[in-house]
Amino acid sequence: MTIREQLTDIASRRILVLDGAMGTMIQRYKLTETEFRGGKFEDHPTSILGCNDVLCLTKPDIISSIHEAYLKAGADIIETCSFNATAVSLADYGLDHLAWEISRASAEIARKQADKFSTPGVPRFVAGILGGAAKSASISPDMNDPGKRSVTWDELEAAYYDNARGLLDGGVDILMVETIYDTLNAKAAIFAISRLFEERNIDVPLMISATVADVSGRILAGQTLEAFCVSVLHAKPWSMGLNCSFGAGSLKKHVQELAALVPCFVSAHPNAGLPNRFGEYDETPETMAAVVEEYLKEGLVNIIGGCCGSTPDHIAAIAAKAKNYGPRPLPVQAPRKGTVFAGLEPLRVSRDGGLTKIGERTNVAGCRKFLKLIKDENYGEALGLVREMIEQGASLINVGMDDPFLDAKACMTRFLNLALADPDIARLPIVVDSSRWEVIETGLKLLQGKGLVNSLSLKEGDGELLRKARLARRYGAAVVVMLFDEQGQAAGYERKIEIAKRSYDLLTGDGFPPEDIVFDPNILSVATGIPEHDRYALDFIHACEWITANCPGAQISGGVTNLSFSFRGNDTVREAMHAVFLKHGIKAGLSMAIVNPGALVPYENLESGLRDAVESLLLCKSPDAVDRLLSIAVALKDAGEGQGAGTAAKSASWRSLDVEERVVHAMVKGIDDYIEGDVLELRPRYARPLELVEGPLMRGMGEVSRLFGEGKMFLPQVIRSARVMKKAVAVLEPFMERERLASGNTDTAGNEKILLATVKGDVHDIGKNIVGVVLGCNGYTVLDLGIMVPAEDILAAAEKEGAKIIGLSGLITPSLEEMVRTAREMEKRGMKIPLIIGGATTSLAHTALRIAPEYSGPVVYVSDAGQSAGTVRALLAETDRPRFLKDLEQRYREAAEQHERIVAKTELLSLEGARKNRGSQAVSGQAPKSRGLQDLNGYALERVIPFIDWEGFLRIWELDREQHSPEKDVAKEKLLEDARKILDQVRTEKLLQLRGVAGIFPACADGDDVLVYGSGPEPVRFAFLRNQEKKRAGGANLCLADFLPSGHSGGGNPGASPRDGNPGVSSGDGNPGVSGGGWLGLFALSAGFGLEEAAAAFRSRNDDYGALLLGTLADSLAEAFAEEVHLRIRREWWGYGEGETLSVEDVFKGKYSGIRPAFGYPPCPDHQDKRIAFDLLEAQKRCGLTLTESAMIIPAASVCGMVFSNPEARYFSAAPVGDDQLQDWAKRKGIKAEEARRRLGRI
Repeated sequence: MTIREQLTDIASRRILVLDGAMGTMIQRYKLTETEFRGGKFEDHPTSILGCNDVLCLTKPDIISSIHEAYLKAGADIIETCSFNATAVSLADYGLDHLAWEISRASAEIARKQADKFSTPGVPRFVAGILGGAAKSASISPDMNDPGKRSVTWDELEAAYYDNARGLLDGGVDILMVETIYDTLNAKAAIFAISRLFEERNIDVPLMISATVADVSGRILAGQTLEAFCVSVLHAKPWSMGLNCSFGAGSLKKHVQELAALVPCFVSAHPNAGLPNRFGEYDETPETMAAVVEEYLKEGLVNIIGGCCGSTPDHIAAIAAKAKNYGPRPLPVQAPRKGTVFAGLEPLRVSRDGGLTKIGERTNVAGCRKFLKLIKDENYGEALGLVREMIEQGASLINVGMDDPFLDAKACMTRFLNLALADPDIARLPIVVDSSRWEVIETGLKLLQGKGLVNSLSLKEGDGELLRKARLARRYGAAVVVMLFDEQGQAAGYERKIEIAKRSYDLLTGDGFPPEDIVFDPNILSVATGIPEHDRYALDFIHACEWITANCPGAQISGGVTNLSFSFRGNDTVREAMHAVFLKHGIKAGLSMAIVNPGALVPYENLESGLRDAVESLLLCKSPDAVDRLLSIAVALKDAGEGQGAGTAAKSASWRSLDVEERVVHAMVKGIDDYIEGDVLELRPRYARPLELVEGPLMRGMGEVSRLFGEGKMFLPQVIRSARVMKKAVAVLEPFMERERLASGNTDTAGNEKILLATVKGDVHDIGKNIVGVVLGCNGYTVLDLGIMVPAEDILAAAEKEGAKIIGLSGLITPSLEEMVRTAREMEKRGMKIPLIIGGATTSLAHTALRIAPEYSGPVVYVSDAGQSAGTVRALLAETDRPRFLKDLEQRYREAAEQHERIVAKTELLSLEGARKNRGSQAVSGQAPKSRGLQDLNGYALERVIPFIDWEGFLRIWELDREQHSPEKDVAKEKLLEDARKILDQVRTEKLLQLRGVAGIFPACADGDDVLVYGSGPEPVRFAFLRNQEKKRAGGANLCLADFLPSGHSGGGNPGASPRDGNPGVSSGDGNPGVSGGGWLGLFALSAGFGLEEAAAAFRSRNDDYGALLLGTLADSLAEAFAEEVHLRIRREWWGYGEGETLSVEDVFKGKYSGIRPAFGYPPCPDHQDKRIAFDLLEAQKRCGLTLTESAMIIPAASVCGMVFSNPEARYFSAAPVGDDQLQDWAKRKGIKAEEARRRLGRI
């Protein structure tokens, strides 16, 4: 077994413990300069005090004893004392020439101690450390020259090469690049390691660990965590993690984010708290271990250790905790999610996500203005072109410096260093464009993100294509593959697909990821006068269709302006050609294009005669197409209408309105096709951009609010209007920011702030998100804290931000108690602001009886998103508030009185009486055909879609199909149309992955409990509740245990606890059987893997509507998944429904045998029972599902429940529950009565 295999095996079974801080332990020795020098450096001219790495040569016994202490504490992996052992860092001490020697010595010391402590059962490993380096390749050392750098890629790569070489020569098992604060430094280290591995033909596990610089989770050089991951995952790390930065408590949320992003093992080694005013760390081992235990409970990590301030005592405490928990399961290999690039932020590209625009104006070969600016070294104005393209919609920036009168490498370096020092530009990925490979490499050595090489080809044969592709991959870049081979450029369709197939097969066969291949099938000029050229556009479109069908994963791009070169000087015709070509190209699979984003005209805006003539030319519809278009071009030129951008546009009547009215119309109708251009056109009319927001934009949203309030607009339409508003404001943001900076005003406060949060333990946020959008439409500033937010964090944020209202959301019963706790805490703090309560589990009665009495400020229940804006408006309006609160008080009084009447009218039986009136006990049922667990990961979406309950989907959006009106019917059809488009995108782009596990277990009833036999020797116990309401004659007081045969041995308590004796089981065939032959189905299923990521991608495009649609669809898919799995359990795995011939409608109506109750619902209201089901199903291990403290499933859009085959089984509510049963149930559960009340909430 190789070291990699051995480590992987252990990390899959248990949590590995990493050691703690080396520097902290060295400081305890209080070494002097003389001791640092030892005998070896007595005459060294520079002070080396503080150069800990040199101690590997001068005080190896100290370093060895530190390793020994950590190994005794329980560390599985010790780290070499080589954090600064690169020539770059050692140069500060004049020791750069000793980098290899120090690195090797550090490895040898650690190796000796690891071998000493290793046993066959508990092997110990050595991680060779490559630190972040003392100089940054991305950050300027001179604030007056943002383009300056203190170290180059080549210097870093050479330094890391010697560092890694020494570590390997000294015998390390692992290489770890850690405390990464600049991804470009890390990429240089990865490149050096990859080169070394290739030269030695070895495979050593690589660990990568970044350090975040602030609470937002960005690293110091500016990248988000996701962008960082995108930029380094080409290295195929064995693990990725985070270290340093913060204590374990503050670092946890960033580790959670990282764990959701990476396909490999996850490590974390936080600091022992934060340094005090003396620079020392105060967190005790017990405190740190307790915080770290939360990581372990949630299954976040595979490797855990400590960084600054941690000691062997800290590691011993952490190791003791780690023994009690299983590791994070490696994610199931999900389908590829499309192409992802990165600047400071990630960029996802897909064929279904619209056209990704690559800005073309920063290529000297195609833009005379840019060429002149570079020649004149006017880099400031050159960067202005980039900002313009970004404002106009460019998502990547194509940079080319190929000109015979320029030093391309020097210009590329200067321009990119300046551009990437500007955060607004640096957030975008860069396309490095050159016909010279050395220029491309120059550009790649400057990018901390994942860029794109433009371009490679087969021009020099297979070998050269593969050589350059491997290098591009080593630099962490994707590649454009031009369809060009040894015979020349592919012009016709057959040649295009021949070269595409050959290139794709070569690259993917060599291990190059298909999603990092971007084909450029050559957009060539048409209407040149040469008849053979007339098919160029059509052949390109057909080639796109072929590539889409035959090269899965690859993207398609091209330089669009080449198409219309024959019409240069006539911008109207050129823009029309580009618009028509892009429409058909995108439909055929074109996902990216190099364009001037400011000169794109929407297809719908084209005058019909010009559009038809262009279409006829590009699609080869008629032999005289060229002549027709030439005639139109001449006429336009003669009429002075050849200057483009709108002169060719004649569209729907509203497009002829004044621009201000067009903006208002777009807001009301939810049309976002033209909003960016219209807002930019309107902007000069207003002295300040904020006036434009407060004027026409808010006038449009005011009309939306009016129509919504009058019932003439509906929730989906409001969300679409909000999307238009968001895109409009996004266009104005750079101008408003510029104005703020110019005025010296850093206050970004806007309108009244409303703070929203889903409470602690609850992960559902769709309703909250819809409310947030509705409030945003009404002009409020919404502060959304997200999901699982503790009360303390909610209130701290409200006080810090000056929120005028707090809104709490929750789906599950335990969330009600958390809302009560929040209200109680608001009262303790003396707060007075209104508290709004909403969510599926909330009610007017519970709010009135349980939450409102805890807080002297206003507590308001809202039943749906449609009420939110009116409620907030009333609460914040001085004139309306008193009357609103008086009406609310009356409503609460009536709700309390009604509740009292219901309670008084409801007659409860004693628990003993209810048990006597139980349903008839089930007899033995059919044994299942398949008794093992069924892994359902990567489940086919096509099998699930037919079971989507579209009626339920409409109810989420407050559009019940039964409620009819012409306006509502239009809204429903539009919503369903939009939902199906998103569903198509989910299907084709694999945005969501279905994962789950199901199984059928021997089970029996034991009183009101159900015993289930899993893989262990003893059964596990579900303690269920029995309805206690007095029934009319013939009605039974049901409990789920009634639907299984009894296995109870007789005598004792009929609601037996685990201590009450033998449940009456008999063994057989090696698997515990149950006397009476009972069986219980269990399942845990999710449609939520990928949801958070995909929704964030929609939101990054200012498309909250798309994100909400996706979220509601995911919930519907989870329920549909459960319906499909239930069907397969009945018909295939269990077989009791083998002869079923039910329609989907019949399935929705439950016309099958048995029931499928989910935990947390009326028959079994305790969400905590999911923990028992998860253990039986091995849900976390098998499909990556986890549970929050309140037993909500992560990810959202998940469901866990049971399957009963008994044909007499039916759905019922366990409520109401009397106090006698509550006490009995608490005893059977082994919990206190107070905890039982909290779990059951209002039932």
